[in-house]
Amino acid sequence: MAGPTRSDDVVAHRRQWVDRRMQQRPALGWRRGQIRASDGDDHGRFGLHVDPHHRHRTRSSRILHRVGDISAHAGAGLVAAAFVAVWVTVGAIAGFPHWWETVLYSVSASVTLVMVFAIQHTQSRQQRATQRKLDELLRAQPAADDHLIAAEDAPDEELQALADLNMADREHAGEAN
Repeated sequence: MAGPTRSDDVVAHRRQWVDRRMQQRPALGWRRGQIRASDGDDHGRFGLHVDPHHRHRTRSSRILHRVGDISAHAGAGLVAAAFVAVWVTVGAIAGFPHWWETVLYSVSASVTLVMVFAIQHTQSRQQRATQRKLDELLRAQPAADDHLIAAEDAPDEELQALADLNMADREHAGEAN
């Protein structure tokens, strides 16, 4: 298949290519703003108010998010500092037996491992939420290219097509100036 030669043809060709790819993958219809709010009541068991986004998260997600929230609190640093001070004081009184170091290393390694997952999970959720907000801004702008909505979830071929499209747009804008 011979590629187009003019800049406008390149842009049109890339947009058509992306559109064809999107038609081949109808499951990605949500990328065009087709998400609908779920119908139903927003009350959980016992009549308590439930955040509609919260009820769709997994239990492990809620736990990791809660651990992240707790560890981000200023009091968590004070509790950790107090724990270390008590640990050192009791260790000094006990003469720092060998098992004392082993327990310290094991506990610190375990806490570090859990915190890595909690921080990663929390940052990932925040990044996804930010992406959805940016997608909504793109959707709200009539002149914006809606092919960029949820581009971070696109396959590599679509990302390359969008990059080529943006490069062609930049070149076209450079020629216009």
